[in-house]
Order: sequence, then C-alpha cells, then structure tokens
Amino acid sequence: MRNMIIRRATLVLPGEIRRSPLFLCDGRISGTRPPGNAWQLDLGNHLIFPGLINAHDHLHLNSIPPLPRGGPFPNSYAWSAAFHAHFSAPAVAAATAVAKELRHLQGGLKNLLCGATTVVHHDPWHPSLDSPTFPVRVLRDFGWSHSLGLGLRADPASETAPYGPPVVESFKATPRGRPWIIHLAEGTDAIAASELSTLEALGCVADNTVLVHGVGLTQTDIDLVIERGGAVIWCPSSNLAILHRSLDPRRLFAAGRLALGSDSRLSGARDLLDELRVAAAHSDLTPRELLQLVTTDASRVLHAPLVGDLQVGQHADMLVLRDRGGDPYQQLLAAGRRDLRAVIRNGAPVVADPDLAEWFTACGVATARVRLDGCDKLLALAHLDAIALEPGLERMA
Repeated sequence: MRNMIIRRATLVLPGEIRRSPLFLCDGRISGTRPPGNAWQLDLGNHLIFPGLINAHDHLHLNSIPPLPRGGPFPNSYAWSAAFHAHFSAPAVAAATAVAKELRHLQGGLKNLLCGATTVVHHDPWHPSLDSPTFPVRVLRDFGWSHSLGLGLRADPASETAPYGPPVVESFKATPRGRPWIIHLAEGTDAIAASELSTLEALGCVADNTVLVHGVGLTQTDIDLVIERGGAVIWCPSSNLAILHRSLDPRRLFAAGRLALGSDSRLSGARDLLDELRVAAAHSDLTPRELLQLVTTDASRVLHAPLVGDLQVGQHADMLVLRDRGGDPYQQLLAAGRRDLRAVIRNGAPVVADPDLAEWFTACGVATARVRLDGCDKLLALAHLDAIALEPGLERMA
C-alpha cells in the first residue's frame, strides 16, 4: 500500500508539537489527502518523531571489540596507534575476518534499530551501501578526507584507517553546495589545538567545511568556524572514551552549526539514542534542542533537505513511541531501542512491535520474529543477513 493516513498521533518536531493527520504517498510526506483507498492507521496515544540522522559513523567497524583500556590519549592519532597493536587479539582478528559487506550491514542495522534512518559513513564507499535493501539511508553527496594527520598517506591493509582522498585535493574537488567532512582537533594537546589553523592555512575552511569532534578547538577557532559558516559534528561518547573530555556545544548549537554523531562502537556509544543521553549529561542542551541536533540541524549542516523533519515532500522516515505522558522530548531521551513501537522508512515499517503486524502486511513487507534486548519485535526479512553480528538481537523460531 503506497498511500496511507496516520490518524490521532502526536507529531513531535523540533519546532512544534501538534496533533494532525499525517498523509503518506509513495514513501513521502504528502500535503494532500491520498485517494479514498488509502490505508488508515489509528495511532492515538502515540508520539511520532522524524527519523533520526546519525551524522558520523564508520559502519563496518561496529562489530569490532574496542580497546580494553580507554585512555586518556592526547589525541586520536595516539589512540589509533594503540589500536593497531590490538589487531593481534583473537577476538579482533575474528571480527575483522567477517566479510565487509556483512559488517556494513550490521552497522546499518545498529542504526535502524534505534530509529536512526539516515547515516553519514565516514569511510570509502562500499558496494553494499548501494543495495536498495540496505537498512538505512546512507548519505553520499559530500566530500571527505580522514584527518590532517592521516590524510596524506594510505594503508590499504589497515582496518581502521582507509584514509581516503588527500585533504586539499578532496576539498577543492567538493562543490561548495555540498559538505566537506574531516576529523579535526580530536585531542586535548597542542597537536589538536593547532589543526584548525593548519586547515585554514591550506585554504580548507569554508561554509561547507564540517569538522568531526573538534574537542581541541579554541574559542577563537569556534569564532572562525561560525564566521565562515562551517559546522562541527559532536561525538561526546567517543571523545570521553578516548580523551576523557569533550567540547562545550552551546555556542555552535546557538549558531545552528552543530550536529550529533555516535561514531562507531570502537569508541562511541551503542547507538544514537545512547549518544543523546551522553550529550544530555555533558551539556546544558534541553531535550528539545538535542532532538534538533539529530533532525533539522543535522539536515541543514549536511545539506540533506529530504530528511530530518516531517515536511511535505520529505522521505516518510519516522520513529514511533507510545505516549506515556509528560514532555514528549524527554520521552525520546529516556527511550531505548526496545521501547520504540516502530521504525519507519519510506512510509513502511522495518521494525515494530508484533501488534503492529497489520501495518507490515498493508505495506507488503515480509517479516521475521526477533527478540531485541529481551523484547519481541517484527523485523523486515530484508534486514536479517547481519542479525548474528548485532548484540542483543536474535531471530526467534
């Protein structure tokens, strides 16, 4: 069923909370009532949020065991050097022996299960990401380099450092209407503190420059980022694990130049819902402001206008919670992935509670019964290939 009306749900958006019918047509949000044969769903006593945007992940690294010790390291380069020695550990060797296609799928599944329906993958493109059944929407229309310290050399055999295109060449090749993304100032030492000045001297700080982490940015650096119209992707759980420190997000948020990313599980949180809670605990941002970081603000920073809201013409990507009363924004902040009633991509459910089985049937989506963190769910059959790699998820007989 390509046309649908969702009735009586409360729509929770960064700018407003409203109760109004939601019209879906061909996988998009529609501004007009669908034809009379549209399938109708009553979601009274439910909250609908836009599908979340994870602005930074390394999809193929989420099943690899993290370092047994957590730092602090002076910068990410020191952490990376320590991690290379970790590859000799049997558990790490076994994880990296799994085909990259499956590991990319598991990274997509990790995001899907928490309601992150759009992801930025900060690594070379893999053919599996082109599959129409890949679990999440992976943004592609951007330029990138790994980092200043690693962006001028390549090691094809390295699992954690496919460094990507060189910094200056990549920046110059990226049209100004598209974001250019680079890890920068991921540290607390003089090396991290000097990186924005180096990037500026290279001529790579502009209105499409998007810096990942930015822990070592000074107040003057933040002034420059805001003045140029650049942005930062904040990954507090990864920063705290590696560096034992993160940035203060307030000024960048106030300027509309901030998004949130979970990073991979090598150093980051289990998923974007957990990342939101870490961000709340280490900032003064409100639950509503935190929702902005993973919806409308991320959409703007990443130049991705078709996701991050429930506006007419956008992809019908959503997550659904039962309304338990109180502040809806706080309800999302308190939710884990087992609490999500449904995750929707292009107007069709991909994971949901079993009592919503009719919704899958109406959309022609075949399902399997699974158990997620001890809770029964239905999962679209198309996403089962990597199920064995995802902790807390198992198929039921």
